[in-house]
Amino acid sequence: MLPDHEVEIRVRYYETDAQGFVHHANYLQYFELARVEQLLAQGCDYAHLERDGFLLVVNKVNIHYLRPSRFGDTLRLQIRTVRARGARIDHQYRVLRGEEIIAEGESTLACVDREGRVQRLPDFLIVKDKNES
Repeated sequence: MLPDHEVEIRVRYYETDAQGFVHHANYLQYFELARVEQLLAQGCDYAHLERDGFLLVVNKVNIHYLRPSRFGDTLRLQIRTVRARGARIDHQYRVLRGEEIIAEGESTLACVDREGRVQRLPDFLIVKDKNES
């Protein structure tokens, strides 16, 4: 798994609320987009992963909103894989407009099979610690 990846998006009108700001729930979708694009950059299509019986489900997510963003803003979604071993992947996220941090967050994903039973991650998703060989 790539430890770091970045995606650029432009805020769409329908992502904003009555005050003209990006609605807070859309940041969860931005995080998901970053995860899917990170996999694609590694050459893995999430649809293929699911077809092979590996489902990555959100176990927990946390978001810190620092500044608002608006329709038309160009945002950079940064994702970092902090840990990926066993049946768990931990990510950190930053959403930036230019160099200004808009939001930060983290998530934990669990790898499950189609029946919802926890299973080990496929080997190519494992991130080895620097001390491991």
